[in-house]
Amino acid sequence: MTDKKKYLYGPVPSRRLGLSCGIDIVPFKVCTLNCIYCQLGKTTRTTTERKDYVPIEPVLAELKQALSEGLKADYITIAGSGEPTLNSRLGELIDGIKKLTNIPIAILTNGTLLYRQDVRADCSKADVVMPSLDAGDERTFQRINRPNSVISIEKLISGLCAFRKEYAGRIWLEVFFVEGINTGAEQIAKIKEAIELINPDKVHLNTAVRPTADPNITRLSAEKLHEIADRLGPKCEVVAEFSSDLGSTSNESKSEDMPEHHSVISRKAEALLSMLKRRPCSLNDICSGMGINRNQAIKHITDFQHRGLVQSEEKDGIVFFKASL
Repeated sequence: MTDKKKYLYGPVPSRRLGLSCGIDIVPFKVCTLNCIYCQLGKTTRTTTERKDYVPIEPVLAELKQALSEGLKADYITIAGSGEPTLNSRLGELIDGIKKLTNIPIAILTNGTLLYRQDVRADCSKADVVMPSLDAGDERTFQRINRPNSVISIEKLISGLCAFRKEYAGRIWLEVFFVEGINTGAEQIAKIKEAIELINPDKVHLNTAVRPTADPNITRLSAEKLHEIADRLGPKCEVVAEFSSDLGSTSNESKSEDMPEHHSVISRKAEALLSMLKRRPCSLNDICSGMGINRNQAIKHITDFQHRGLVQSEEKDGIVFFKASL
């Protein structure tokens, strides 16, 4: 079995975007940051070099094929395995997507290159831009995000402010909280000050509910995140998925013994493996994302593990599965 789609993955359910079809336009872990909380693991080498990491023609060909097969999604999300704004043809890609479909386009970015005019021009073509800001000062930025030496917190915040002045679309800023690092009163006050300067349309608060690059990362409780949201202001909402794999899922009502055609199983297996290459998933994630019941999910995962394609890791009592590298 091979994963036929090289650049597209999903659609997968997203708390922020509904049903999201992802597009991956940089190689695995090509990024400007090496965040301690990254669910894909450590960045082997950070970079700020923009280039044609992935040619857009085959990306658009995959999307065209998926659309012809009836792709349904609330958003097409340019994200994936690294920092998408590093691809120098990002603007061309968005233009090409708009020629194929009216599905809105979102960019999931760490925002570190928005100090550059060319990056802001590319991102301004999207319907929603979703950057990150996890610190209010340089020391905390270095500790959490471990940026390339060219990147500073001042450049990040100034780039976000410049983009806000130029961009008429929606900016949904994500703040990732790590217990004991950016959760003190002083840090929250600095982050609030930065948020007020940037003036995003929404602020999404997240924490480490999945396996992270640094295994010692401690997540915040839902109660503490909601408390911080109240302190940061009315634009804030908690998006962290505090879910459990205990008990049944919404898919359990489907017949466990319902036979499936072999080609359907193969397509679902391919889609699942593609999803696990981009993010660790629990059984509940797999069931809701793939529209299958737990027995079917376990069957696929067991097969992947026997082939050495998937490995598991536990986080706060929940088992997550991810593709082996």
